[in-house]
Amino acid sequence: MEGAHWTRILNFFFTFLLGLLPNLANSSCGSGASTDVPDGLEVYMVLVSGQPVVAYKGGLSDLNATAQLFTRRWKSRHRTRDYLVKKYRAYLTKKQDELLESFFKTHRRPYTKLYSYHHIVNGFAVELTAQEAELLGKESSVMQVEKSYRVQKATVHTPEYLGLPEGIWAQEGGFLRAGEDIVIGLVDTGIDPTHPSFSATGQSPYRPLRSYRGKCEVAPEFPLGSCNGKIVGAQHFAAAASKDGMFNASLYFASPLDGDGHGSHTASTAAGNHGVPVLVNGVFYGNASGMAPRARIAVYKALYRIIGGFMPDVVAACDQAVADGVDVLSLSLAPNSPPPGSISTFLNILDVALLNAVKANVLVVQAAGNGGPHEQTVTSFSPWIISVGAGVDDRSYPNTIVLSDKTVLPGTLLAPPTKGPIFYDLILANDAVQGEGNPLYSPSDCQVPSIFNKPLVQGKLLICIYSFNFVFGGASMQQVVTTLEALGAAGLVMVVESDSAGSMFTPIPLTIPGIVLVDAMHSEALLTYYSNRTVKDATGKPVQFGAQARIGGGQIATYSGQGQQVALFSSRGPDMKDFNFNQADVLKPNILAPGYLIWGAWTPIGIDSPNYIGQRWAMMSGTSMATPHVAGLAALLKEKYPLWSPAALASALVTTADLEDSRGIPLQAQQISGSSAPSLQPATPFDMGGGALNINAAANPGIIFDAGEADYVAFLCSAEGATREQIFASTGGMCPSLLGRSTDLNTPSITLACLNGTQILFRTVTNVANNIETYTITWTSPTDVAVAIAPVTFTVGGAGEQQSQQITFTLRATGISTVSSFGHVTFVGNLGHQIHIPIS
Repeated sequence: MEGAHWTRILNFFFTFLLGLLPNLANSSCGSGASTDVPDGLEVYMVLVSGQPVVAYKGGLSDLNATAQLFTRRWKSRHRTRDYLVKKYRAYLTKKQDELLESFFKTHRRPYTKLYSYHHIVNGFAVELTAQEAELLGKESSVMQVEKSYRVQKATVHTPEYLGLPEGIWAQEGGFLRAGEDIVIGLVDTGIDPTHPSFSATGQSPYRPLRSYRGKCEVAPEFPLGSCNGKIVGAQHFAAAASKDGMFNASLYFASPLDGDGHGSHTASTAAGNHGVPVLVNGVFYGNASGMAPRARIAVYKALYRIIGGFMPDVVAACDQAVADGVDVLSLSLAPNSPPPGSISTFLNILDVALLNAVKANVLVVQAAGNGGPHEQTVTSFSPWIISVGAGVDDRSYPNTIVLSDKTVLPGTLLAPPTKGPIFYDLILANDAVQGEGNPLYSPSDCQVPSIFNKPLVQGKLLICIYSFNFVFGGASMQQVVTTLEALGAAGLVMVVESDSAGSMFTPIPLTIPGIVLVDAMHSEALLTYYSNRTVKDATGKPVQFGAQARIGGGQIATYSGQGQQVALFSSRGPDMKDFNFNQADVLKPNILAPGYLIWGAWTPIGIDSPNYIGQRWAMMSGTSMATPHVAGLAALLKEKYPLWSPAALASALVTTADLEDSRGIPLQAQQISGSSAPSLQPATPFDMGGGALNINAAANPGIIFDAGEADYVAFLCSAEGATREQIFASTGGMCPSLLGRSTDLNTPSITLACLNGTQILFRTVTNVANNIETYTITWTSPTDVAVAIAPVTFTVGGAGEQQSQQITFTLRATGISTVSSFGHVTFVGNLGHQIHIPIS
């Protein structure tokens, strides 16, 4: 049945029957006599006065408040009063349309409103010229105008590596119950509903969810029944993408179907079924499981293969996800560039929308970005978002090649060994060329079979070169396999032309024997061995081959037991408060999770990764892979503590994270080196935030740092460039009469972009344990900074006892430095609880 389904999809895909994208616009109106559409139209997002649904506290005639419907206690005790939401939403839409009608009546042209935003921001997306955008921004009811911009996509072993089976899974009834009834919303490239990671067959029946109100789109390639209880909702958003002129509904699928693979991968990592066999090319690589295997999946497709996505579509997806009632929102995406015209990173439209999602009790998790190891490359900015860095865990797939002189060279590649104990002749690709091929590729790339002398290569190990053509130029390992199979080669030996190229190689599964020597020194050793044993005539043509080797198998993983390392590509802090790269008093990233060589579900029609075309599984790397780990684990925590705020959940995750491995060695961060292997240095909070996530410790933190709506509003009010009116319109919150400082926000960290003289900061911890406990505070100070903390001991908890304690931090500069320095504060309770926060 599954094969027949994919046959229908492939036929549908290749015949391009859909033609043009269906009209996704919410409204298309003509105003005035003229119907001329000006040139230079681009999509803009516009925020207008009036609070969104999750922030509206009443005050308008005949419109009751809706904000209280999204509080934790209301959601736990009552059914959502949908009629109140629908009535206020209709009012917002009416006011938006009145503004647009009036504006375009003056400009005497038709307009198209792509989206109305209601729940987490009040506004719309519309096509405007630059001049119209400037004029619309001057309307009294318009708070913000922001041009559309591009966004991009930013586990077999990890459940055991993170200690889930004996830890929090066991606490929640085992993997059969872990994440029960929690809905994880994923804004990504869609989902493959036929993948076994998302099957409801063989699972305990999924009961109806009263709290989730999302819908499931139906399309020829996403048939009725695709939402099966495991998948509870699936929608797509492409209005902005279609207006850019790049969207082809047949190629990119105007439905929730994943035509890329990325969305299926992230969904399976967060909430895929437990114990699903990972089979690639007939080889078993273990059983996969999501972090919260019983959680439900809600799909909001706003990214598309090849083209990525556009921010108006992403905002619409987030708006709908909150309206539908998701518990956790996972965003494995990042902007291609800073939002045009934004004064503050915290006030761009996406971050304002996500703040209101948090107000609605939705925990938001976002990829920190893949711009590492360079500093200030994080693309997730705001303190109400958990920004996730990528870690390298202890799993690897080593391989070796043994030369006939008994030299053993290490490498990698998920490939079978050569047959038997015998040695095979080696032949360099350039020595087997007999014709001319594609000028885009070098013969040593091994991309074109026709240029090689087949009888000469047959039965030998072909030596190819992993060059930057594989990284940037379109050469692929799968085409290398095609070449070797066409020539009848016994296997592949791939060398690198530099350590830089070798450092960019990611092991992939192949069907033929093979190995990649990622280190330039080992590559040179093999080429020297080959040269010394190959006889050539006066013209340089080889006449005798004497170099021989055999390849070991690389399909078996090994585990070192080491702690996580911050991946080379993982974006680093410090955070920035504006797009002039001025530093913010906010720590980013916040936490580290596995994001390197992660097995996850894939779609066989995915084309963005040529190495996994036709496969149901893929092993990928990126903060995109780390993010759903945190989203799934946060879902487990939310299941355990349903009344905790998003800030409390984030605090538990961050303050209990690991700073050392099991041997007591501080976690390390990968840096660029002069070889294929990255160098290591002790990780700082700008590399890893609070540390490597430890969900079992997070399940019992003892004390937490909490923050709510008023705290975030006060933080925004302290930001430069925002008016009180803008903040009220966006959040429904009033700025305090006496503005504070951004450092006053009760985050589980102390971050100061600049310290001149002395600063006094305050944090409040709240007891979440059931017993009275006395805590003692110890700390290490950053270089050139003196730190004093009071009180050093305090007691919280117990019925009728003090539940919270304010802590005073006094930081004084003792020297002049332009280099960031770091310290740590540790809280140790007498009942065994221990948390920590970084100073940066």
